Amino acid sequence: ERGKQFDINTDFAKPNVYDELKFDRHSDIFQNLSRDTLTFRNNDAQTALPMREMGAFKPGEMVGGTSAHWGGNARRFLPHDFEMHSKIKERYGASFIPEGMNLQDWGVTWDEVEPYYDQFEEIFGVGGKAGNLEGEIQAGGNPHEGPRSREYPNPPTRRTYEGELFAEATRLLGYVPFQGPTAAMTADYRNLYRVQMLECSRGGFCSSHVCGSGAKANPMTSVHPALFRQPTFEMRPLCNVLRVNTDSTGKKATGVTYIDARGNEVEQPADIVILGAYCFSNTRLLLLSGIGTPYDPRTGKGTVGRNYAYQQGASVQVFFDDIEFNPFIGGGQVNTSIDEFNGDVIDRGPLGFIGGAYINVASSGASPIKGKRVPAGTPRWGGEWKKAVAQHYRRNMSISIHATCLSYQHNYLDLDPTYKDAYGLPLLRMTFDWNENELRMMDYLNERCMEIGRALKGSRFGGHNKGTHFGLPGYQSTHNVGGAVMGSDPSTSVVNKYLQSWDVSNLFVVGGSAFPQQPANGPTETIGMLACWAADAIKDYVRNPAPLV
Repeated sequence: ERGKQFDINTDFAKPNVYDELKFDRHSDIFQNLSRDTLTFRNNDAQTALPMREMGAFKPGEMVGGTSAHWGGNARRFLPHDFEMHSKIKERYGASFIPEGMNLQDWGVTWDEVEPYYDQFEEIFGVGGKAGNLEGEIQAGGNPHEGPRSREYPNPPTRRTYEGELFAEATRLLGYVPFQGPTAAMTADYRNLYRVQMLECSRGGFCSSHVCGSGAKANPMTSVHPALFRQPTFEMRPLCNVLRVNTDSTGKKATGVTYIDARGNEVEQPADIVILGAYCFSNTRLLLLSGIGTPYDPRTGKGTVGRNYAYQQGASVQVFFDDIEFNPFIGGGQVNTSIDEFNGDVIDRGPLGFIGGAYINVASSGASPIKGKRVPAGTPRWGGEWKKAVAQHYRRNMSISIHATCLSYQHNYLDLDPTYKDAYGLPLLRMTFDWNENELRMMDYLNERCMEIGRALKGSRFGGHNKGTHFGLPGYQSTHNVGGAVMGSDPSTSVVNKYLQSWDVSNLFVVGGSAFPQQPANGPTETIGMLACWAADAIKDYVRNPAPLV
């Protein structure tokens, strides 16, 4: 692990954990961009430049990784998401898929992975209400979710005032509101590893922060207390892996080379190598190690770096004159949602786009620095701005769109030819921009949000979207995926359905890098599910070391 090992009970104790300037603005637990970053450009005609300030996304750099400071959005993907290419062709025909869109199936089905979603939710103590239990629709849950084998391990969140108003407005429009699932404990909980977590106190400071109460599930709170007791386990923090080593055939991994905390280069032999890093790091390590064929966007050949995708989204702010909320009270993904525009619920034929979104109102705690929403046209500083902050802090709510981002031939990851990291190795280069399909989708979804806003009878409305071209300034989402995708065809995927490298059979690559495209629901629960799925497969590999497919 290249990051520092923190003590959750002391390093993130109250009230220090509420230091928004330190954790959210000064990036104390995020990747050190002075040592390792990426370069970015929108297209091949541009020269990529390094990201030197945290902006659109915030990769973590600590034992526990980015999930240590996630918001707790614990949604499963939909059955449709795992077979999107096949389902779109079946319903709309192959010609409906735009030229250059690299839409593809995952190589697994809902029925195969559902038990591993269940396992992950038991580990993380996810709270929610089932909407589909073994094919039977349940009142109070999401009627559009995939069939679950059993209820959530914890109850759903209690609905806030904002959530009640949103639920009332969406019902009037014919939608079915439900409480979105969360990995912030809705009750005291002991997981299957006998790790105890406390109920969330709704003190806010969730996303970009490690929970000061230990109530938000992540590896530090849910797994490490049991893992670190194992006599066969050793954690080596502040160790940066440079490459995966292979034998003379290039078909077997022999271990990794890393720089330790004292700056020494160390070779660690291994019978099995598992890359379980962030999307960017997994892809870059494969490229630096010469494992797999680098993707060439001109020909569409090669796989490593292929199918990079991000997350689309936008929001509509609704301001009120005579309704007040308590925005400072909130927790990880305390939200009320609708799913009528997600997956294959809507008929996208007349709409002319592929993809969709869930729409929600979340009460995550409006913190002092980033929790100040004011109407459009308000001065950005000075007396009028202060007056607007005081007037609107408790009189607004945000309706959010969390949408798909599909993969394209011209959106990819490779090694930068110019810029290096602290060890003299090439930085990862991201070539990425929004596409017409996603822009058309967002126009449609923004209109649906405005309809909900008007049903709420707000006095003023404002909006925020990501523009027609992607850019790094300003936070958007840390949902970066792809680059080492899974699938059933070695010509379009880096790993097979069990996250095992097609090229090096004792190498497994686990994480968001395996996603062929980005569905609407957040990726963290599916990353956790894939970790459970791959762990079972690795047990089979140990018994019979050979390709699993």
